[in-house]
Amino acid sequence: MMMRRCLFCLCGLLLLLSLPVLAHKASDSYLVLEVKGKEVSGQWDVALRDIDFALALDRDGNGEITWGELRARHADIDAWALGRLALQRGGTCTLQVADHLVDSHTDGSYAVLQLTGACPAAVGDLTLNYRLLFDLDALHRGLLRLSLDGTTQTAVLSPDRAEQRFVAGEVSRLSAFGQYLVEGIWHIWIGFDHILFLLSLLLPAVLVHEVGRWRGVAKFREALVEVLWVVTAFTVAHSITLSLAALGLISLPSRLVESAIAASVVLAAANNLKPLVEHRRWMVAFGFGLIHGFGFASVLAELGLPQETLVVSLLGFNLGVEIGQLAIVAVFLPVAFALRATPFYRRGVFVGGSLVTLLIALIWLIERAFDLKLISA
Repeated sequence: MMMRRCLFCLCGLLLLLSLPVLAHKASDSYLVLEVKGKEVSGQWDVALRDIDFALALDRDGNGEITWGELRARHADIDAWALGRLALQRGGTCTLQVADHLVDSHTDGSYAVLQLTGACPAAVGDLTLNYRLLFDLDALHRGLLRLSLDGTTQTAVLSPDRAEQRFVAGEVSRLSAFGQYLVEGIWHIWIGFDHILFLLSLLLPAVLVHEVGRWRGVAKFREALVEVLWVVTAFTVAHSITLSLAALGLISLPSRLVESAIAASVVLAAANNLKPLVEHRRWMVAFGFGLIHGFGFASVLAELGLPQETLVVSLLGFNLGVEIGQLAIVAVFLPVAFALRATPFYRRGVFVGGSLVTLLIALIWLIERAFDLKLISA
């Protein structure tokens, strides 16, 4: 009975990791607002794929959204977006779209809504309620940068934090730490390329390669020590580059970073199928962890690090990433150890899982390196 439960748990984990390749891509929108007294101005970037998902912009079904198709639905887009955003300052603030533009982000084209408006009161707290796409995509996040009477604050708007209150002139370091801690956990859990790289290194942790074949380790401690070396090396490496990039000391092109991350998954999975690095996998984790750190930094750049709480926000996000990783390890390692001696693990999970990971990562690498779209979101 226990073995059967372990099988179900591990199969469920592998199925969960395969879903993002087929499912609608999780998304972010970027909301920048400036509130000075009663006056409101700002910009709201929303992915065209998300608007199409909600409003079916692609009328001819050719997979491309033209400017004509977008322009024809401006009124519908305004009503849809503004119906899901509300500001309160001494009463309900009026908002309207003053202009429409199109911009490119690292993950595609975005409609840009130029916002203007006014609030009943010139002083006091500001309450913001955000509900865009939450009814269609629970993974969606609104990334807010707010300037309230000269004080800049940031927030991540999610289904469980759809309404937030902001106090003029007040920035809470504890609140910023907690918010970025949660976002660090969240972004490692939806960072499927990071997860697949980590799992590719963890899969052989419960095995030993001898005389051209794999066998299960004798003791749990052996597997645990191997995992600790791998996770620690990965953590140290990506913490270094995450911090350097987030502080603006080093910058690499996003396309190069994302392609290199996909390549790291390809190589880690291929090494499981034909081992070239059998020992000291922590060195592989450290080397490629430096690249993955730049990937985490791009997430932070999109979230927007507030200057007033720069250090605590960076620390919170980094710690959140580590907690997210440890949670994955805590679920994976005991199940893998329990199954290590079975043909199901050695052939189905280890070999089969590495093959699937290799295929997925190759698709990512081709898409990112050559700016193609092989799998529809």
